Amino acid sequence: MSADSLKRKLTAVLYCDVAGYSRLSGSDEEGTHRRVMQVLDFGSEQISREGGKVLRFAGDAILAEFSSAIAAVKAAVFIQTELQQRNRSLDADEHVQLRIGINIGDVIEDRGEVYGDGVNLAARLEAAAAAGGICISASVHEQLSGKLDLEFSDDGEESFKNINRPVHVYRWMPPRQASVEAVNVDPRVSDKPSIAVLALTNMSNDPDQDYIGDGITEDLITALSKIRSFKVISRESTFSYKGNAIDVRKVASELDVRFVLEGSVRKAGNRVRATVQLIDALTGHHVWAERYDREMEDIFDLQDEMVTIIAAALEPELNAFERDRAINKPPGNLDAWELYQRGLWHMWTYEEENAQIAMQMFQQATAADANFAPAYAYYAYSCYITVIMGYAEDPDQRLQEGLVAAKTALKCDDKDAISYFAIGRIYMMLGEHDASIAALRKSIELNPCFAQAYHGLGFALSLAGELDEAGQTTSKAITMSPRDPMLWAFTVVHALSCLLNEEYLQALDWADRTLQIPSSTGYWAHAVRAAALANLDRLDEARLSLSNALREKPDLSIRYLETNLPTKHKGGLDLYLNALRACGLE
Repeated sequence: MSADSLKRKLTAVLYCDVAGYSRLSGSDEEGTHRRVMQVLDFGSEQISREGGKVLRFAGDAILAEFSSAIAAVKAAVFIQTELQQRNRSLDADEHVQLRIGINIGDVIEDRGEVYGDGVNLAARLEAAAAAGGICISASVHEQLSGKLDLEFSDDGEESFKNINRPVHVYRWMPPRQASVEAVNVDPRVSDKPSIAVLALTNMSNDPDQDYIGDGITEDLITALSKIRSFKVISRESTFSYKGNAIDVRKVASELDVRFVLEGSVRKAGNRVRATVQLIDALTGHHVWAERYDREMEDIFDLQDEMVTIIAAALEPELNAFERDRAINKPPGNLDAWELYQRGLWHMWTYEEENAQIAMQMFQQATAADANFAPAYAYYAYSCYITVIMGYAEDPDQRLQEGLVAAKTALKCDDKDAISYFAIGRIYMMLGEHDASIAALRKSIELNPCFAQAYHGLGFALSLAGELDEAGQTTSKAITMSPRDPMLWAFTVVHALSCLLNEEYLQALDWADRTLQIPSSTGYWAHAVRAAALANLDRLDEARLSLSNALREKPDLSIRYLETNLPTKHKGGLDLYLNALRACGLE
């Protein structure tokens, strides 16, 4: 056939492929083949329903075309959403996930198939999509404007192999993909009575009074977490619902709990009125409800009373010692408590300016009450934040400040989980890994539902070379706080532990998941993704990920990583650092 007779046309090309097929097949070849074929059959049926045409199968991949970009995207979204739902009912090792890329391009039509750059780019977009997600070109995105109610993240221009110009890309994931499923979950956790304590709604006209309800909520979570018979969802996950209309059953389903505590608080003058209700999400029935009117000075008695009643309502046989053990040691005065609560609000944003404000407020709290252990502890943790996030001008000095504050916290209260957590994070940054691991284990012993402590322990274990336990521990953090604002930090540390354990496909998958979490920030996920790709001999893709990391942190270097991630054993980061060197990082 002569070149002049070749038929060309403009079409929407969809390319999809199974994510991690080799890994899945390696563990169960025949079972994986059956499951993959079922998924490909389902995908093909949906493509046909939306008016598309399957042109060919290539092993575990599908090439299809559509006359409409909108139809192609609708088919892709339905496929990914349905597969996500199906996977929830399966064991983790049975999950089959697709990556889908869609492009509009001028293609050559010959012998019932299509060829050319338009097809090649669709395949490159597929490879750039996260497992379970969709990646589209700008030409496709333009066609969607005002026609489909979907939110694609604008990820800017990216370069692809054998594509002679950068391509503007957009990505989409099913809505709940950010709530990452954990692996190797301890099945005993779900045997406990489980509760999510939602942030008490501020019913005052003054939004500046939010800290009162937040403070009561946080103290309730902390106290209930000390009762070993409970599974208590972390503060970070429950506070993510704050300000939204609440469907209790939906919250319970998303957080995997049986009971939900919700309510409101109103401050008028020096009086506080709190209304709370405990709901059995399985039946929708109210287990217990109460209204409290107290003077502001009695707020600590109010919290203790609520903890005792909630514990009794959830587990009548609960040992009295456990209830008594959960009662918080209050600060010496209300001013210290208020400053502390305001400091927490600023600290949990992890933003540079707010970290400084938080430290000032914690200092003011300890000035008002010299024995207030949690305020010293979170001052220390704020020091850690400024170093790990790259905010500190003198990291060594800041870590020493944190160490002094954490030791002071332990002198004030050697049974405070937050104090052990804070000193554990500081010790890790100082390279004292045995001390770090011991402190973080103690923190978890004192508060078995402290997701941040599990995350910290997983990080320390990774840098100490205890990689199998590191993976199990970071998985617990992810499960315990599935809506945590710092979920991206949990997942990227899990990705790093997989990488150092030579589980490169898993590391790549978790790095991809991290990048799909809306709050994800910084260079970490891009850098781990680059190292995983380099170790898989996918250097072109690895260099692209490294360029994304450098865009986030232009001064990123091998020396910076060696300094900021101190390991227990020499060469502990070699798999990470050597891979980044291969990508061109100096």
